Amino acid sequence: QVRLEESGGGPVQAGGSLRLACSASENIFRLDDMAWYRQAPGKQRELVASLTRGGSKDYADSVKGRFTIARTANGYTVFLLMNSLKPEDTGVYYCNIRGIWGPGTRVTVSS
Repeated sequence: QVRLEESGGGPVQAGGSLRLACSASENIFRLDDMAWYRQAPGKQRELVASLTRGGSKDYADSVKGRFTIARTANGYTVFLLMNSLKPEDTGVYYCNIRGIWGPGTRVTVSS
């Protein structure tokens, strides 16, 4: 089974940037659709951005214009480039493909 691992999270001040990475044990991101989710403290997990195998991208309204999803050519990694971060972006970020989840990476945005 494919294994996923997120990385790149950490503390950042409002207005700053982070680049999250979702690394897979196989070059699966060229073969199937994937998505980034986040879960803020006390809230349900929500969809942040998605990327189809064909390269189509979609974003939650709350992150449009600030976040960018991108895939490496070899299909092993998907990045989530996050700019102009806000305190409400705080949470644990997960990637998902074929119902498989990574363990998540925590993002903390301070005001």
